[in-house]
Amino acid sequence: MPPVAGYVDFNPERDIPSLQGKVIFITEGTAGLGKESVLALARHKPVHIYFSGRNGNAADSVLREVGDIAPGVGITFVELDLTSLAAVKVASSKFVHNRLDILMCNAGIMSKPSGVSADGYEIHFATNHLGHAMLTQQLLPVMLKTAEQPEADVRLINLTSLGWAMHPRDGVSFSTVRGPQDGFWESQRVYGQSKLANIVYAAEIARRYPAITAVSVHPGVVKTDLVEGLSRATRYFVKATSAILGNRLLDPSQGRLSQLWAAAGARKEQLVNGALYLPVGVMSNHTLDKTAKSPEFAKKLWAWTQSILDEY
Repeated sequence: MPPVAGYVDFNPERDIPSLQGKVIFITEGTAGLGKESVLALARHKPVHIYFSGRNGNAADSVLREVGDIAPGVGITFVELDLTSLAAVKVASSKFVHNRLDILMCNAGIMSKPSGVSADGYEIHFATNHLGHAMLTQQLLPVMLKTAEQPEADVRLINLTSLGWAMHPRDGVSFSTVRGPQDGFWESQRVYGQSKLANIVYAAEIARRYPAITAVSVHPGVVKTDLVEGLSRATRYFVKATSAILGNRLLDPSQGRLSQLWAAAGARKEQLVNGALYLPVGVMSNHTLDKTAKSPEFAKKLWAWTQSILDEY
């Protein structure tokens, strides 16, 4: 596929090197960008790919497709409900390899009706941040062990969104994140704080564990169920906002490029640890506000998150 106008010339089939010996974990790999990432990386022959989701029938389809295109690649579906921290902890125990080279936190929700997770947290923040934070913390020891090996290149990819800019004034409203948030604009605000958390958490991983290359990635506005499954009014808002910002609507084969470039296409020395990347390969920390770039806020988010995870 030719590169989209304005994007770095990156073709996963051509530009991703051999992944021989590598182990990969991708959340929500049963559809959309996650599935596209599973299939694209499988073509480069890693030793094993784990992918998560909640749809067993969709997972069976992915397993068959990987078997067809890359029959020598090990593949494991992990049923994972990111809205339950206890369930995430149990699901992470299904990872049985002694190395993990790429963790792609791809799953996410947007503009869902007001609600809370199994643990009582606002549903967007619980799914987009807390669930992935638990998975990351559970897999961190094996990632650090992998990073000790000669010529290791361990990467954490957090998917985010330009919606991070809709976060509340204090970054994350820790005092109200436990409980539902009602109203259209409130739903945008809580989504924004969850996407801000994705950026900040990756940056803090980079500061605390520099042996791991941790970055956040905006894939663009993509025609997946994340967008197409929204209400008509919300879908119009998302697409209109994107048009105003000059962002075209992408199909999944285009939308996958940003995360695949960061996960495996870019050389390690091309990536700035802790940075935010826009499609494709454009480091964009200069677009972040003071809160998003604040080490003090990052420490606060880390400590608060850890206090929640420690309960489980």
